[in-house]
Amino acid sequence: MARIVVLGAGFAGLWAAIGAARMREAIGEAGRDIEILLIDRNPYHNIRVRNYEVDLREVALPLAQLLDPVGVTHRIAEVEAIDPVRREISLVTSSSEETLGYDRLVLALGSEVMRPDIPGLAAHAFDVDSYAAALRLEGHLTSLGRSAPSPGRSTVVVVGAGFTGIEVAAEMPERLMRAGITGSRRIILVDPNPAIGTTIGDHARPVIETALSSLEVETRLGVRVVSVEAAGVRLSSGEFIPAQTVIWCAGMRASRLAENFPGARDRLGRLLVDPFMRVADVPGIFAAGDVASSVIDGLHPTVMSCQFARPMGRFAGHNVVADLVGQPLLPLRIDWYVTVLDLGDWGALYTEGWDREVRTTGQAAKATKQTINRKRIYPPLSGSKDELFAAAAPTVQAPPPTYEARRN
Repeated sequence: MARIVVLGAGFAGLWAAIGAARMREAIGEAGRDIEILLIDRNPYHNIRVRNYEVDLREVALPLAQLLDPVGVTHRIAEVEAIDPVRREISLVTSSSEETLGYDRLVLALGSEVMRPDIPGLAAHAFDVDSYAAALRLEGHLTSLGRSAPSPGRSTVVVVGAGFTGIEVAAEMPERLMRAGITGSRRIILVDPNPAIGTTIGDHARPVIETALSSLEVETRLGVRVVSVEAAGVRLSSGEFIPAQTVIWCAGMRASRLAENFPGARDRLGRLLVDPFMRVADVPGIFAAGDVASSVIDGLHPTVMSCQFARPMGRFAGHNVVADLVGQPLLPLRIDWYVTVLDLGDWGALYTEGWDREVRTTGQAAKATKQTINRKRIYPPLSGSKDELFAAAAPTVQAPPPTYEARRN
C-alpha cells in the first residue's frame, strides 16, 4: 500500500489531507491502495488567525470530526527530522520514538513567531502563535482581573506593529474589560520601525493610525526591546514601562524543519515550490502554506496567511495523489489579493491589490472580517463527507464580500 503523509494540521495541512482524500476517491479503483496519514502535535485544527480574539471557544476543531468522515488517519506526534533521500520521518510520540516511511509527502508545518535571544523574553512574554499560547494569555488576563491593583497590572505592551501586533493591540481594550480590568488602562505598541504597519503600506497606514488613536493605543516607534522583566519592559531608548503583560508579535518564519531539504529558501525560511506545490529538485515532496513560497500570479509570491494556505493545501492534496498515480497535475493561480485587518471596536480595514488600495473601513470592513473569521475559513462541521470534499475541490474562491457602510 502506498502512503501519503501530510505533516501539519493547519490551514494548508488540513485541506491537503482532505483534498488528497477527495482525489483518492475520484480515481476509483486506483485509489484503494493509498493510505493518507496526517501528523500533528495536536488533536485539533486551530483557526489560528482568531487566536487574538476575545472569545476562543470555537478556534480549536477536533481532527476526528474533520478527517474521520473522509478516511484520513491522523496521529499525534512531534516531527523531529525528515530524510528526503530515504523518504523517512523521525517522530516523537508521548510514549516512543519511531521512524515512518512515506511514498509521497506534503510538508505543511507552517510558521512560528521569531523569538530572539532577548533577556527575559522566554520567561515573561506571551504570544498568540498557537491555541495553547492564546489560552495561556487568556488565563493570565483572567488572573490579573481577579487580583488586587498593582504596578503594571492594567498595562499591556504589544511588541511588533505588523498585522498580528496591530490586531492584538486593537482587541486588547475589550479583552481587558472582559477580564475585569477596568478603570485606567494602557496599551502600548512597540516597533523598531519609524511608522506603524510598514509592511501594510502607505494607503492603509492613516486608517490604522486613526483606529489606534481612537482606541487610545499608545506607540513607541523606532525602539527595540532590550529586556523583558517580571515587572515590565526595558526599551533601547532607556524607557522602562511597568507592565505585567507583554505580548510578543515581532515577526514570523517558516518551520525550522524546512532546513531538512536541499535547495533554495527565501528570507523567511520558506521552501520554493512550483505552481503544482512541488518542492524543487526533491522528488515526491510537496509543500503548502506558510512553509512554502509560490509565485501565484506570475509575479507575486504568496504571503503567510490563510488566504493562500487554504488553496495551496487543496491543490497540494489533489496533486500529491495525481503524482502518485501518474495523472496530470493542476497548477495554482490566484489573480487577486486582499487584506482585511481587524481593528477592534473601531472596525476593520479592507484593502485590494498588492498596493493595498483602501476599499472599505470601519464597521463595513468589520462585517467582511467577521464573515472571513467566523464562516469563510471554517471547514464544514456537519461531518458530511460530501460537504468536506466539495470544500476541498482544487479551485480558488472569489474575493470575500464587501459591505456598504451603514448610514444613520
